[in-house]
Amino acid sequence: MTQIFAHRGYSASFAENTLTAFFEAEKAGADGLELDVQLTKDGEIVVIHDEKVDRTTDGNGFVKDYLYKDLRKLNANKKSNKKEPIPALTEVFEWLTSNKLICNIELKNGLFPYKGLEEKIIELIHKYQLVDRIIISSFNHYSIVYSYRLAPEIETAPLFYEGIYMPWIYTQSIRAKGMHPRYSAIIDEIIIKAMENGIAVRPYTVNKEEDLRRLFNINCTALITDDPVKALNIRNQYEKRP
Repeated sequence: MTQIFAHRGYSASFAENTLTAFFEAEKAGADGLELDVQLTKDGEIVVIHDEKVDRTTDGNGFVKDYLYKDLRKLNANKKSNKKEPIPALTEVFEWLTSNKLICNIELKNGLFPYKGLEEKIIELIHKYQLVDRIIISSFNHYSIVYSYRLAPEIETAPLFYEGIYMPWIYTQSIRAKGMHPRYSAIIDEIIIKAMENGIAVRPYTVNKEEDLRRLFNINCTALITDDPVKALNIRNQYEKRP
């Protein structure tokens, strides 16, 4: 059964990367979450996608230039009247201990190589005993390798923008157990071949019905979507088949 990961939480209907979006994804029945992390100026791990706060909050400037206490004053919920702060990763982990969700943490360290980000995240994963439920992913594959070396027991998965030749070979070479390709840059045969070679494949960001069906048809490991409800409704049709 293809697992459904809510991209930045249930971001089709709620403000992305907020606790509300995560809570609603769990309520909807998603199998997992995808979220993004960066470091504040004083080294706190916060959940936000863009390097700048401008798009998703009422503030402006780079995440890395904010002290945590100042970043928390910003409103990360532009989708409703309810003010909501940018979450700390500790808050998300605290909540994860109350459920069974898998969590894919994307390290947003391609533009700014946040020093100590990998160590801090791995320390938290162990503290909250979430080793079996976390996947660390990044477009920064040096960071993926470094994470693996620090904690080989935690699953890693490189992210890909475009197709690469025999991606399962590359993924195995960096000791990752999964790969997260852009859904439009990978064909069914490659997904199947990767899974046959023991690599979990979780394409992103899959929102259209035809693309969702395509991945359910080949029983892809998982998919990452903004709309877990839509994906679950379609998956249910497959599960009812004789």
